[in-house]
Amino acid sequence: MSLINTQVQPFKAQAFRNGKFEEVTEKNLSDGKNWSVVIFMPAAFTFNCPTEIEDAAEHYPEFQKAGAEVFIVTTDTHFSHKVWHETSDAVGKAKFFLVGDPTHQLTRAFDVHIDEEGLALRGTFVIDPSGTIKTMEV
Repeated sequence: MSLINTQVQPFKAQAFRNGKFEEVTEKNLSDGKNWSVVIFMPAAFTFNCPTEIEDAAEHYPEFQKAGAEVFIVTTDTHFSHKVWHETSDAVGKAKFFLVGDPTHQLTRAFDVHIDEEGLALRGTFVIDPSGTIKTMEV
C-alpha cells in the first residue's frame, strides 16, 4: 500500500541533535513552514549508514536552503545515536535529527519495518509542510 498523499501519523520519539536530546513528534514534520526528509536506515554502527549520514551532512545546507529539515531514523535509541555521533567522524558531521525508534513505532507507521530482524528497510520520505507524504523510496 502506498503512503503517498497520506498524513504522517501521530508519534513521539527521542532524537539526538547538536549535542542534546530532543523530543520529535509528528508536529516536527507538519510545522506549516518546512518540508521534511525522513531517511530510515537499518541500524547505527553499520558499514554503510555512516557514509550516507556524512553525505546528507555535507549537503545539509542545501536542504536548509530549500526549506527542508532532515531526520535520520534507526531502530536504535537516542543514546546510541549520541555515542555514534561522538565516535564516528562521518556521523559527527550531522547537525540534523538522529531519531531513535527502539519501539518501532515509526518504522511500522512508515511501513519499513522488518519484523524478523527488528530493523528498518532503507527508505526516504519527503513530507510537505502540512505533514503529507509526497514521495517515498524504499
